[in-house]
Amino acid sequence: MKVIYFDTETTGLNCSDCQIIELAMITEVDGKIIDEYDKFIKVEGLLPQKITEITGITDKMLNDYGVNEKSIAEDLKNRLTPGTLMIAHNCQFDLSFVFSLLERHYPDEVDGIVNNLDWLDTLTVFKDRAEYPHRLINAVKHYGIKEVNFHRAIDDTKALYEVTKALKNERDDLDEYINVFGYNPKYGVEGVILDDLIEYKKQYYNNFMVSPDNILPRK
Repeated sequence: MKVIYFDTETTGLNCSDCQIIELAMITEVDGKIIDEYDKFIKVEGLLPQKITEITGITDKMLNDYGVNEKSIAEDLKNRLTPGTLMIAHNCQFDLSFVFSLLERHYPDEVDGIVNNLDWLDTLTVFKDRAEYPHRLINAVKHYGIKEVNFHRAIDDTKALYEVTKALKNERDDLDEYINVFGYNPKYGVEGVILDDLIEYKKQYYNNFMVSPDNILPRK
């Protein structure tokens, strides 16, 4: 089985008018990591100062080390092979940005690429396991995982890999969450809505690990 753990850093929150500036992926095949991928992406204009403050990514870093977006789209197209399980924390956000990037370069193929994959959101799982808050850093602390340089895509992806292992070891029901995304009813579903692929369900906060019969996919 092929699994890709991934994370993005972006110029903002809205995938319709913002772009990915860093994409990281860890590829696992049959339980073994076979590849680590981390690339900066050049964008037009200057980065918002707030993004640099959060991520530590600067315009100089993108200019010196960044690649053009088209090459990232090609990499994604080649790596996102049918049947691959894609895992991210707050997957709806990262999936929306990946979809938008692919749509800009492969408008006639993006639906086929994305719909032939499976998607797992560790944020949805973690909300069924622990009390608020539920950011990746909270999951890392909750499971006693070594902290990383959060808000850098490759470091977040490495933390995500460890969090996913911890979630699986804690209770082996991750398969039930595949293609099921929880969302905060207060805000609704944001980003690219793929309701032919993803089952979006209202998810409220829990103060404890819910029972196996009460997990979000079974509601």
